[in-house]
Amino acid sequence: MSKAIAKIIFITSLILPAAALACTNILVTREATSSNSTMITYVADSHDLYGELYFYPASTHREGSSLTVFDWDSGKALGQIKEAAKTYRVVGNMNEHQVVIAETTFGGREELQNPAGGIDYGSLMYITLQRAATAREAIKIIDELTKEYGYASSGESFSIGDPNEVWYMELIGKGPGSKGIVWVARKVPAGYVSAHANQARITTFPLKDPDTLYSPDVISFAREKGYFKGKDRAFSFADAYAPLDFGALRACEARVWSIFRRVNPKEKLSLEYVMGNSKAPRLPLWIKPEKPLTTAAVFALMRDHFEDSPMDLRAGVGAGPFALPYRWRPMTWKLDGKEYFHERAISTQQTGFSFVSQSRADLADLVGGLLWFGVDDTFGTVYMPMYSSIDEVPPALAVGTADFHRFSWDSAFWLFNTVNNFSYLRYSDMIGDIIKAQSELEGLFLGRQAEIEAAAVQKMSVSPYEARKFLTAYSKESANLVMERWHKLLPELIMKYMDGNVRNEKGEVTHPRYPDSWYRAIVKEAPERYLVP
Repeated sequence: MSKAIAKIIFITSLILPAAALACTNILVTREATSSNSTMITYVADSHDLYGELYFYPASTHREGSSLTVFDWDSGKALGQIKEAAKTYRVVGNMNEHQVVIAETTFGGREELQNPAGGIDYGSLMYITLQRAATAREAIKIIDELTKEYGYASSGESFSIGDPNEVWYMELIGKGPGSKGIVWVARKVPAGYVSAHANQARITTFPLKDPDTLYSPDVISFAREKGYFKGKDRAFSFADAYAPLDFGALRACEARVWSIFRRVNPKEKLSLEYVMGNSKAPRLPLWIKPEKPLTTAAVFALMRDHFEDSPMDLRAGVGAGPFALPYRWRPMTWKLDGKEYFHERAISTQQTGFSFVSQSRADLADLVGGLLWFGVDDTFGTVYMPMYSSIDEVPPALAVGTADFHRFSWDSAFWLFNTVNNFSYLRYSDMIGDIIKAQSELEGLFLGRQAEIEAAAVQKMSVSPYEARKFLTAYSKESANLVMERWHKLLPELIMKYMDGNVRNEKGEVTHPRYPDSWYRAIVKEAPERYLVP
């Protein structure tokens, strides 16, 4: 998630793009999972994004009907477009045909943004979900919508999946006065995992391949603009439209590196590249996992702070005495005439919402489409099962329950933010209590999944209405369980960790020391001040 392109910040003469503050996606093919699911993940990160589960009911529309497009980031009305005769139900970022779309903003060349465009990247996702029955159809609709109405945003990477295929699409506008986009979409090979994190990653691509689609002018437009010279087969989308810089490597590609290193620890990946050396070997576009990924394993990929790497955010004075893996913004700062930066991990404090999707060809759409949905920090959230066939969103996740100007204990977003923000005071200890409660709930939901879906299939054979009603009730029940547990967790944490103390299992107050490293930092700052004579 990105706001309007922000001020460009220079670091050691290299640019750190505003998009480095945004999102992360993982794309998993069916053959790469143990659940026979295609999977898309999305961490929607923005300090201005309130976490809620969007819902668009299926509808039919009279001929000549129109739809007002509102910019997802600013809320500004961009204009009107023709409404489709029929639109599909959409729950979050998945529709009733199990089609999923997620994004990360890479920005790219600023001169290619068209302020007069009629449709922004966020609206493009949700309008396409209301109209597309397959991933390939979604790509076609994205192209058609931008051709007709103009594209208002900067460069985007889209993850697009259905029960059979997973596609990675990259696109950027053509600048003021020009409608349409230039784009490339590649189908992720069976058995592989891909990822992107705010940097364009499609370089060269096969020009004649049914599993690679692209706009007819993607190369000629780059030539016209002076972005590329050479033979067509040597054309690289990323190099032409979003050239690498330090920020793209350290703040963006580093997140992809951290996903890939965990998906397959045996794969040789260039650490030097993501530490900032653009001359080092690039990361592959996709990677084969060491073993099939479980749903829980994909949850875990979303919960990453560069643990046990040179970028580990738990280490150093910036983490404080209790290994807090978050850094408050701004992400870069100046000190004594030099510029510095914080690492940008997958799991971050400013997440509005995140999800892990499952689309399954061996189940009917009514049962097979599932979003595991959470709000706030991925490390401290609970992924709740929300089926794409539900008729109603749980109140705790619903649009309108609360917002950034109205706090409510009935809002999952505010409840999780309250617990997580309290945990930042003594993170290394409190996160253990949070993970315990998280694991119990997610374990319960994963353990019940087969039973719930078997019951839904049985009900569907009698009445699709009853199956949908059943899954709606189960999704609401799951959210209620999470809210109930988190309402209890907050006072438990306050009682256990009040005033810097830690109560043991008997309820007795203890006073654990700061880590020795923190005591040394205190002494180093003023060696004589605290010395007992």
